[in-house]
Amino acid sequence: MARKRQSETRSASVDLLSLVACVERFEGKRVVVFGDFVADSFQSGDITRVSREAPVLILRHRETHIVPGGAANAANNLAALGARVLPVSVVGDDFAGSTLADYFREKKVDLSGVLRLRGYQTPTKTRFLAGWAHTVGQQVLRVDYEPRVQLEDRHTRKIQSLLNSKLKSADALAISDYGFGVVTPERAKAALAHASRNIPVGLDSRYRLTGYARTGVTTATPNEAELEAAHHTVIGDDLRQLERCGRSTLKAMGLSSLVVTRGRHGMALFQAADQTLHLPVHGSDQAVDVTGAGDTVLAAYTLSLAAGASPFEAAHIANIAGGLVVMKRGTATVDRDELLRAIRDAASETNP
Repeated sequence: MARKRQSETRSASVDLLSLVACVERFEGKRVVVFGDFVADSFQSGDITRVSREAPVLILRHRETHIVPGGAANAANNLAALGARVLPVSVVGDDFAGSTLADYFREKKVDLSGVLRLRGYQTPTKTRFLAGWAHTVGQQVLRVDYEPRVQLEDRHTRKIQSLLNSKLKSADALAISDYGFGVVTPERAKAALAHASRNIPVGLDSRYRLTGYARTGVTTATPNEAELEAAHHTVIGDDLRQLERCGRSTLKAMGLSSLVVTRGRHGMALFQAADQTLHLPVHGSDQAVDVTGAGDTVLAAYTLSLAAGASPFEAAHIANIAGGLVVMKRGTATVDRDELLRAIRDAASETNP
């Protein structure tokens, strides 16, 4: 039965010109991003030799590049797609926090909802890339720096106040929970309970997807591993298992839609009244770098819904955006013009 569904839904067509119209409506949509700001640091070096002290490579440092990661990457993607981004988060009074703040100021992003806390360590993921001259560096090690202290009550109250305030004029909310304590299901539920109107609420949660059940979240974009973890199972190529887990999550969380990203297997869209839609990967299935791809999908899907797209249309847009970003190295974004070109190219291939 699952295989029959797959063959039926893979042939489901979408009006690509309607996707163009939707993306053109992205400009100026107000999207609150509530989540854990992370600094993604890439340290590149040239391999000089193997150490005499241990069987490890010695790298001569060439450059360090810091870009937004986590919820900051979702915010960065939304800004690149043309949205007016209103982030609510926390960074430390440290180099990583300053770098993120400076980056977004240059992008003209409103940082009034981002707290700078003394003594708080901005979560930082440092990736070491090794290579030789004129070669592409390969990741050989990642070191994570995480906050060592919990947020104080006065800080969580301030976060709640900022979130409540930003939502008053928002067209959508994107929740990016990387488990560092800024965002919780309770805070999201409290804010949405007092929201003045119904808006699309997208969720990407690394560790507690089902913890957001019945909080006001309307859609979620987990990857397959996160869905497996929520159901203590392995999906792999078993489409019946995917169907069971997807349908169970959709119902238990009270969602209007659920998007599951599946790597080289593409994407699956679940809606209560419709058959599961299986979308193949857009472009090549040989990804260059999947770092931060989930943030791009969350941003594109949530913004599409805010711009009036149906979940069916939003899934196609997010699938194209995800296919574009995994062909770039490092934590990257897809901008609105790039997305429009890709959709128009796909339309011309379909109707030469």
